[in-house]
Amino acid sequence: MRPYGNPIPLPEPRERGFNISERIAPLATSSLGSFVSTFAALLDTVAFSGRDSRPLKRDEGVEHALAVLRRAATQQSSVFLLGNGGSSAVASHIANDFCNTSGLRAFTLSDQAMLTCFTNDYGYANAYGMLLTRLARSNDVLIAISSSGSSSNIVNAIQKMLALGGHVITLTGFSEDNPVRRLGEVNAWLDSKEYGLVETGHLLIMHYLADCLSSERARSGDTTKVR
Repeated sequence: MRPYGNPIPLPEPRERGFNISERIAPLATSSLGSFVSTFAALLDTVAFSGRDSRPLKRDEGVEHALAVLRRAATQQSSVFLLGNGGSSAVASHIANDFCNTSGLRAFTLSDQAMLTCFTNDYGYANAYGMLLTRLARSNDVLIAISSSGSSSNIVNAIQKMLALGGHVITLTGFSEDNPVRRLGEVNAWLDSKEYGLVETGHLLIMHYLADCLSSERARSGDTTKVR
């Protein structure tokens, strides 16, 4: 492996949102009950949008996301899930459920050897995108999970997937006008700047989608795993 181009400068930790005192503040200053109440209120206001930031009603957004995934199952297209840090863990968790019970060909892009290879050769901002150019095909699906919605490697991966003719679902938080939220054909946004709330909310939304697909397969009598 060899590096390509100049090293990419990293923003300061505060700009990346890694101020640890800010991240643990809600847990340190509130009771568990109030924290749970805050989370429930956050989920009740989850906002969905479509292409060109067109607002979608919640049920409409969920159904649109399910339609994209149902089509992937029917066409035996691949579903790629990715994120950074905790969002990467959410992606791995849901890929398990999609593959095991939802009948989807689901994959993450977090294999350590592969990801560090592409990071070294193409730079951190381009690693996911370059992996998709090798693995993804037209009509495949990318689910991009990002608390901030501003990570350059996630934005670049989405742009690569769109260029390939794929479909994109995004889950974000933080700023209402974050760049990731503007790129998907279905976008779920949580109005919070707290990592724990946003990551847990994303996990719950993805579990709901996986459970809907699993229930549909059970009702249809399809007891196979992944074709």
